[in-house]
Amino acid sequence: MTSPREPTAEGVAAAARKVAEILPATPLLPLEIDGRTIWCKAESLQPVGAFKIRGAWHRLTALSPDERARGVVGVSSGNHAQGVAWAARRLGIAATIVMPVDAPQVKLANTRALGAEVVLYDRPGGEDRDEVSARLCAARGATLVHAYGDPWIIEGQGSTGIEIAAQMRQWAGGEPDLVVAPCGGGGLASGLALACPDARIVPVEPEGWDDVARSLAAGHIERVATDAPPTACDALQTPATWPINFRVLQARCPFGLVATPAEVRAAQRLAFARLHLVIEPGGAAALAAVLAGKVELGERTAVVLSGGNTDAGAFAQVLSGTN
Repeated sequence: MTSPREPTAEGVAAAARKVAEILPATPLLPLEIDGRTIWCKAESLQPVGAFKIRGAWHRLTALSPDERARGVVGVSSGNHAQGVAWAARRLGIAATIVMPVDAPQVKLANTRALGAEVVLYDRPGGEDRDEVSARLCAARGATLVHAYGDPWIIEGQGSTGIEIAAQMRQWAGGEPDLVVAPCGGGGLASGLALACPDARIVPVEPEGWDDVARSLAAGHIERVATDAPPTACDALQTPATWPINFRVLQARCPFGLVATPAEVRAAQRLAFARLHLVIEPGGAAALAAVLAGKVELGERTAVVLSGGNTDAGAFAQVLSGTN
């Protein structure tokens, strides 16, 4: 897909104003780690349990009346799905979401409960979700609402950074100089880069799915290996970032990091014990990297806890140490 425009800082500011009209700011919680305070942005407390509601609202409210009438198609493992479904229901737009057959049941159920039609694709079998969504858009005349490769989506996710900056000015003595964020396709990380131009932005991916980190190191987009290992971080299982994201990331992100499964589980347990939050594996990736000492903290470090949509049984296993 060729984007009609590039995302901008002005677009992020506009998205933040739109989001602030319908949703309260999520909490920014202090957490002391080895004598240093970091600030955790609890996007798990959004109405759909993840930051994806931001980009979905900014994108769908930008549609023309004719586009709204023809509906939208989204692609997602579950969090973007719920964001699009939530925004579509509020705006009276028909939404179809292409989701993997192995998506967490809680995400499938929540997306359907919000009124969206769910079309399943075989991710384990190698079926391409972008091809499935393209066929649906062509057949229905619908607008594709991509999970990350879209300027409105990037700007909407960047509204997270606008809130972080305002909250840290109030409680941390200034805007962040480092923002660590979970990364799948790069929609959140590139939005944060536009929102917080004076901060280092460090994306964190799960082990084996570190295409963005490898792309930043190589200077060009690289895809996830065809034999990538299974990961509990379903929200971060994207095959490759898109050029529209990579252009922003390459200019602003010095490097990317990788979190192991054990580090992710440790972060989930700590967030539950210390912050009293339920965080899904993908949502805990950035905190995992920080706790593992993989990034040097800044004077004012923000960490995004991007989502909390996890099956109860799986989370109980994490807390008990059996998973």
